[in-house]
Amino acid sequence: MTDALTPEEINAESATSLPNKEVLSLLDINANVDLGLDLAAPVDLAAAANLNVAAPIEAAASANVLSPGAEALGLAEQHGSIDQGISGSADATAPQHAGVTQGATSGTGTTADTGGAGTSAGSGSTLGDATGGGSSSTTGGVDSLLNGGSLLDANVNVHANADVAAPIDGAVAANANVAAPVDAAVAANVGSPDAVAEAVAPQELAITQHLDGVQANATADQTANVNQ
Repeated sequence: MTDALTPEEINAESATSLPNKEVLSLLDINANVDLGLDLAAPVDLAAAANLNVAAPIEAAASANVLSPGAEALGLAEQHGSIDQGISGSADATAPQHAGVTQGATSGTGTTADTGGAGTSAGSGSTLGDATGGGSSSTTGGVDSLLNGGSLLDANVNVHANADVAAPIDGAVAANANVAAPVDAAVAANVGSPDAVAEAVAPQELAITQHLDGVQANATADQTANVNQ
């Protein structure tokens, strides 16, 4: 069994009080980011299409509501002939010749501070060279926390020069025949005893679609010289 501490031993102990919670910070981050960006995105697109579209629609509606002894008749007759033909060619050509020369210049530093009353471990420097660069450091610890600092104080300096180029070349060509004949009839009796509701929708259609010697050609020729 362990002996209890005597009053003299307790009085000999020392302690340090934590700072007020208003100034207590567990994490303090200071980030300085300097970016020099050159962006180039030459885009060349071409689209060509030959289309035949037919959509004959016929509809009939009849209704009797709360009408005893009434009759509702809906008749929708559709008779037709659809002949669609495409001859020729759909050509999409997107030649692209892009010469892009980029050189990064100095950017403007951006500083972001988060955290409480901790001490920053340094300030951002100027933009680095073309290959980028930077530095970082961390301080802190229990002693820093007890003295009004931060448990972790991080300072990050990032210098980056970026050259980005995205030449895009695209071509689309299409030949299409589309037909959508719709025939509909609706009849209804609601709350009408002895009523008759009749809906008739006969449809007779002859649809002929043909593509005669058509061509859909999509050509995307891209020549890009990028110096970064």
